[in-house]
Amino acid sequence: MENSIIIYTVLYIVLELYEVQWQKAQTIMGMLARMYEQYKKSVLLFLVMHPTFYFAIWFMLETNYNGYAVALLSFKAADIVTKLLLIKKVFIDGDLDEQMQLSLFTPIGPYLPYMGIVLYPFFIYMALS
Repeated sequence: MENSIIIYTVLYIVLELYEVQWQKAQTIMGMLARMYEQYKKSVLLFLVMHPTFYFAIWFMLETNYNGYAVALLSFKAADIVTKLLLIKKVFIDGDLDEQMQLSLFTPIGPYLPYMGIVLYPFFIYMALS
């Protein structure tokens, strides 16, 4: 079992690092702009570029719908839905109030994009424990 935890966790971290690298920017707006570039090409391409979501689906099935695995999938799904809603609001509708602009253009720390690498493996560990 320990071997499975290590393998799944390392696989997840590698996939999450891929996502962080293609989305990384100085602000949330910069991240959204990078994501919108892929979205403009194809919504399917945008979705494919989130391999941790597919990992979460597979992991949930692999663990027979363990509560922690379902939580992991729920967080990843909420993350993608939030990104899609922000892309629509900012780039398609152009409906952005002043407070939202301030929050999207505020610089983010260099470690914030890596939070998923720290938080999500917990769910993998708990699901397999």
